Order: sequence, then structure tokens, then C-alpha cells
Amino acid sequence: MHRHLRTLLLGAAACALAAAAAEAAPKKGHAAMTSTAAKPGAIFEHASPLFLQAPQFDKIKDSDFKPAIYEAMAQQKAEVTRIADNPAPATFDNTIVALERSGRMLDRVTQVFSALTGANTNDTLDKIDAETSPKLAAHNDFIYLNPKLFARVQKVYGARASLKDPEARQLVAVYYEQFLRAGAKLSPGDQTKLKALNEQLSSNSTAFQQKLVAAAKAGALVVDDKAKLAGLSEQQIASAAQAAKTRGLDGKWVLPLQNTTQQPLLQDLSDRAVREELFNHSWTRAEKGDANDTRELIANQAQLRAQKAKLLGFPNYAAYVLQNQMAKDPQAVQAFIGQLAPAAGARAGREAADIQKVIEAGGEHFQLKPWDWERYSERVRKAKYDLNGEEIKPYFELNKVLTDGVLYAATQLYGVTFKERHDIPTYVPEMRVFEVHDKDGSLMGLMYFDYFKRDNKSGGAWMSNLVGQSKLLGTKPVVFNVANFSKPAPGQPALISFDDVTTMFHEFGHALHGLFASQTYPTLSGTNVARDFVEFPSQFNENWALDPKVLSHYAMHYKTGQPIPQALVAKIKKASSFNQGYTMGELIAAAEMDMQWHMLAADAGKQDVDAFEKQALKAGGVDYADVPPRYRTSYFLHIWANGYAAGYYAYLWTQMLADDSYSWFETHGGLTRANGQRFRDLILSKGHTLDYGPMFHAFYGKDPDIGPMLKHRGLAGDD
Repeated sequence: MHRHLRTLLLGAAACALAAAAAEAAPKKGHAAMTSTAAKPGAIFEHASPLFLQAPQFDKIKDSDFKPAIYEAMAQQKAEVTRIADNPAPATFDNTIVALERSGRMLDRVTQVFSALTGANTNDTLDKIDAETSPKLAAHNDFIYLNPKLFARVQKVYGARASLKDPEARQLVAVYYEQFLRAGAKLSPGDQTKLKALNEQLSSNSTAFQQKLVAAAKAGALVVDDKAKLAGLSEQQIASAAQAAKTRGLDGKWVLPLQNTTQQPLLQDLSDRAVREELFNHSWTRAEKGDANDTRELIANQAQLRAQKAKLLGFPNYAAYVLQNQMAKDPQAVQAFIGQLAPAAGARAGREAADIQKVIEAGGEHFQLKPWDWERYSERVRKAKYDLNGEEIKPYFELNKVLTDGVLYAATQLYGVTFKERHDIPTYVPEMRVFEVHDKDGSLMGLMYFDYFKRDNKSGGAWMSNLVGQSKLLGTKPVVFNVANFSKPAPGQPALISFDDVTTMFHEFGHALHGLFASQTYPTLSGTNVARDFVEFPSQFNENWALDPKVLSHYAMHYKTGQPIPQALVAKIKKASSFNQGYTMGELIAAAEMDMQWHMLAADAGKQDVDAFEKQALKAGGVDYADVPPRYRTSYFLHIWANGYAAGYYAYLWTQMLADDSYSWFETHGGLTRANGQRFRDLILSKGHTLDYGPMFHAFYGKDPDIGPMLKHRGLAGDD
């Protein structure tokens, strides 16, 4: 997942900070550090003196953020007012470029604040987030609903054909569209209504994510009898004991929840009652009728979004969101999902039948339920492909996967190299930091990795920037990846699943998109692209995890150093389409649910969340038996707080783009420097300097084709 933080962004990300809030557990790392700033917040007034303006995590205090955010907003308001009131005729330089230069302090503070509220939060930061998020939404409106400023932007837009630089012309067009989507042409009365809606939407997003993090923490399964953990490895049991100890529950075991419906430990737990209990803890985490219940908030949020869309002239919020995406409109998305849903459902049905046979063949007599799927599908995998997940893990030690796999693949494809730094401050000690150098040795940027799960960290995995790239501002990208892998017990290796390996390659695909940014203007730089394009580079990068040259370089047994046997590699590849009915089905169900929520008209009224969820899945033909959606409405962080409203389909859409691109690589020689350079030149380094359709066409040679996706994802037919 990619998290975007650019103050001058609209639409689903109207409040930049609301996209990255996180949990309300005590934070370790930066909270106790002292600031040398003369006054609270002053540390953000100027660019960091550290290498490439890396944040001074060793000096930043929680008390710096609120005064810095308010001071930064005041500074940008003054800058914007000067631009709007400029008596000189509007030009590209004195209007558009001036806007690009504005808000430097606000970018600095919000980029760091977003990183911490997402990955290392605490009660203080959560309170600041709740207070400032509506203020930031109002600040956004101050810029985009300023009639004098819009008149100047409109003037430059009308004369954009005279600009010789294509990137400059694109920037003007993007700004003009952002002003329109923000309501710049609405009447003063409607603008007042819109401002109120934006503030409430922002507050709701922040409240949702804080409730959800608290709900996930409270929803962890506490086990007081070790016997109930039968099936787990010694390392897994040690991790559960450590998680309990961290919570002050010595002598017990805690199984924390990850963000998705299914939980990884369901594969290993042999006690069916415990599996059901863990699944139900996940399924109902935010539906307890307590302070962390999200349903009332969601019902309100859906109504407000529909009202905002109507005010801006759209039939529903999905139509509003999709207008500037690659897909363009809800009908295109529904048609796309419609091509996938039947194939995924049929495939999942065959998978369920295979699992039921395995259950009965083992002498057990019960009907397959979602909490059984992971455990018994693993038995099918072993039977069909002779593949055991625990047999694979010893070959995937996290640090080796990172340096000799993820980073090595980038070197082979793009010529970039990495040098670890140990003198750059981080917000938690276990983070790693690398300098990134281009093929000619020149410095490109800085890369951070924060991989381990914490109670004060949002679920899932993501990438974002701490410093954005811009030739105008003279900044190079400072990028970070975050994941939620189980931290091993002290002295133990971090052995991860192949799914985790894939996550590492995925998030680093986002990082490459950010690191290869080569734009003049920050608004168009790097990953500042549409939701249904931004996941394309990341999903494409997953393919290199199993490339023979890459795999043989990193997949070594952590004890013996022996490479992964080719017979085991063959099993992994053969099993790559295994369980794809389930995997695709849960994604499709979540995407359809998202679309149904955001295709509600303003006059639809307030929905009963539980009833609407059932109806939405049935209406979309994705109420698959035994395949629950990857996220339920009540814990769907992507769409209620992380900017993916009417955009979760993007993961599927960009799978299509990624599979098309990988099929191009296969046809043209696979992993080569020449192919990597072409992909970098035509996709990874372009940012939003071109429209997405023509950009993709320039690389692929034609428009997107769903055929490779159906083939690669195992949906084209039987195994």
C-alpha cells in the first residue's frame, strides 16, 4: 500500500494527515527524546541539517508537532494570500510555481507526523491528530476555495498552450482540475456547506482509524493455557509469550490481530475451537457495541461523502473519485470486477470441495468454515504440491531477503546500489537505513525499513516519503517502507513466510517509484499518481521474488547456508496459482463492497451497516460461500481513512497492469538491465507528468489486457 502526504491534494485525500493516523498505545523511541529547538515546533521551521534533510528523530519531541502544524499553516496562508493578491498579471511562475514553493514547513512537519501516527503513535499524537485534522481540512479549503487564487489559476490554465515545457503544461492542468474538484466554481453558500462537510469528513477519518487501532489491540486473543496453542512452532509460542509480556500479562500468550479478516496463525492452530475464537475476534473486532465500535461512524461517513459528491455535481462519491483515475468511472470498474468475479467464485468453489475432501479423509467430520480454510487448504497444498509452508521459512531470513533479494533485484534491473548507514536517527532502534546510488554512482536518495509489528503501529504494510523529490526545491527522495512481521524472540532469527517475502518486494516497488522520481514539480513527483496506477509498480515488483537469478541469491537456509533446493523451488512455482480462488475472491468481495458503499446517492439515507454489507456482497455476486471479504466494512481502513474510498479495486486493476508488464518482460528476455531501464524510463521515473493510459501504452505497446492476469492468477481454468 502507498500512503500519500502532500498538503495540496484533494479528493479522497482532502486532509493529508487523516490518511496515516494509527494506534493509541504507548510509544517507545522518539517520545522520550529531547529537543534542542529554542521553542516547541521550531525544529521544523527550517529544513533538517541532516543528510538529504532526513528527519531529526533523535531531537523531535511530541510537543513540537501541534505548534509546528499551526505555525506552518499560518505561514502557508500568508504565502497563498500574497499569491492571490499579487497585482501583477497571473503567470505560470508567479502563480503555479509560487504555489509549488508554498507550504514547505507544513510539508516537513506533516510528513514526519504522518510517519509517526502510522507506525509509532501514542495518546499524545492521537490527540494532536484528532485536533489538527479538521483544521488541516479547513486549511486545504482556504487554498482551493479562494476565489482570487482560482481566478489566477484559471487565467494561467487558459494560456497553458504557450508553455514550452510539457511538465509545466501538465502541472497547470492538474492544478486546475484540483481546484474544480475542490469546489472552486460553487456558489459561496455551497462552498460554506462544502467546508463544513470536509471538516466533518476529516474528523471522522481520524476518529475511525483511532477506534480501529484500539479495537484491533483489544481484539487480540489472550490464551491462558499453552495446550490451546497446539500446532504452533516454538518460535510462534515464544512470540505470543513476548506479546503477552509486553502487555503485562506474564504467564499468558497473546495472539495479536493483523488488519485482514484471516489471521496467519489459523493455518497452524490445531484446536478448532481456538481457531474459531481467533477468527471471530478478527471478524467482530470493531463491532462490540463499545467505544471502539466503528459502525455508526461509518454510516455517517458514507452519508457525508454522498452529500459532498452531490454538492460537486456527481451522482455519487464513486463517480467523483474515479473522474481523475485511470478507470474514469464506476461503470468501468464494475465491468472489470464483473469479468473477474465469476471465475474467482468458480475457482473458490473447486478449492472448497478439495478442502472438504481432505477434512473427511483425515477422519474429521465437520463442514468447512472460514476459520478452517487456512489450515486445511495448507493440507491440500501439501497433498497437491507436496509443499509445506514451515519447510520454506528457514530459507527466508528477513535480513537476507532484504539485502540479497529485494535490494539485489533492484541492482540487477536498474543498476542502483545501496550502502547502509548507521548514523541516521530513526524513530525505533530496529529500523535500517540505506543510501541509494544510481548506476553512475550519483546519490539518488535515502531508504528506511521498519518491518516489525508493534502495538502502537497500524496494521498492514505501506510506503511513503519523509522528504519528497523535486528539482524545483532541490530535494532528493527520502522514502520508508513499513510492514507488520512478527518480531522474533531475542536471539532468534526472523524467519518469514513467502507471503511476507512478497510483501517486501511489493512495498519496495512503491519505494522504487518514489526513488526514481525525476520531476521538477513536487505535485507531479514520484508516487503522486492515481490510486489505480500507484499500485502498479509495487505489484509488478513482486514478480522478481521468484526469478531464478534473484531467488538463488537470497533463499539460503539460515543455519546451513545451503541454497533452497530446486525441487522446493519447483513446488513453490507450481503452487503459485494455488488458492487463487480464495485469494482473488476475498479481494474482489472487498472491492465490490467498497464500490457499493460509494455508489450510494445522497438521498439513499443512513444505512444499517450490517444489513448493507450483506446486501452489497449479494448484489455484486460476490457473497462467496466460505470466502469472506478481505476486510469487513467495520475494519476497512483503506476506504474509511487511508484514501482508498471507491479505490480498493485499484489493487485488482493494477494486478492487470503488472501482469501485462511482466508478460512483456517474459517475451523480451526477462530480468535484464535493458528491460529494467526501459521500465524505469517509461513508468517508474515519470510520476504524473503524463496521463496514465498513454503512459502505460508507451511501455506495453497497447491498452491493458485482462488475459495475462487471468492466466497468472490461475483464473483461466483448472489447475
